[in-house]
Amino acid sequence: MSGLSIRTRGLVHIYHAEEHDVAALSGVDLDVAAGEMVGLLGPSGSGKSTLMSLLAGVLRPSAGKVFVGDTEVSAAPPRDLDHLRATDVALMLQGSGRNLLPHATPDDNIRFAQHPARKAGRQLADPRDVLEELGLAAFADRPLSELTPGGLQLAAVAVAISTRPGLLLCDEPTSQLDHAARDQVLAALSQVNRTYGTTVVLVTHDPDVARVLPRTITIRDGRIGGEGRSGEEFAVVTADGFLPLPGHARDLLPPGTLVRFHEVGDHFEVRPERP
Repeated sequence: MSGLSIRTRGLVHIYHAEEHDVAALSGVDLDVAAGEMVGLLGPSGSGKSTLMSLLAGVLRPSAGKVFVGDTEVSAAPPRDLDHLRATDVALMLQGSGRNLLPHATPDDNIRFAQHPARKAGRQLADPRDVLEELGLAAFADRPLSELTPGGLQLAAVAVAISTRPGLLLCDEPTSQLDHAARDQVLAALSQVNRTYGTTVVLVTHDPDVARVLPRTITIRDGRIGGEGRSGEEFAVVTADGFLPLPGHARDLLPPGTLVRFHEVGDHFEVRPERP
């Protein structure tokens, strides 16, 4: 399976909490090309995990559209979404324990994850071959209790990629790991991206992880607030002309500041009006 592209338009998600409506996402336009590896950044509560659930078809948006490859996930019937998640879209939840059957071996976990795809006629790699790719062949028949935290997260990655999905969504896959284990997991995700062309989108709060990703997208207040390319941060103009300021600029330009845009050749300069 080759990588799947992502496209969202005007994506809004509102949920009800404590007798109030809360907008987790407020008009997200996102494009991820097939085969990209992208990090989602942003403070807690900014809408990152909600966006991942919408991309996987676990949640329905309040408004807007979500496309994964040629499938409009936001309008697909439940049966089609079940098939999509069984074959072409994998979602790794935060914490290895939420992705593994606790009393099954790594081999059995993979066989369980592969069953719906095999039933649908997909030819898949043997579970031991998948585990060998991630350096876990020796633990194929061992209890999960014998794996380190890093090993458990690698086992969760093995389960997620065992159906050879075109899109792999990972919610904070390196959180609560030491640096060595974090780097192992990140290397495994990068290997999957390079080897199979799998599109990988991962949520992270770790600046060291963000720095090594080729592209990052920052979510602020339910909108796309910026993008990073090879460590350099950019502001992103939204479809309605909204321009979120990067964090360092917000410190220098407090609310109410008057700003002029001056066209200089092929670019603009931003000049605040000082009182």
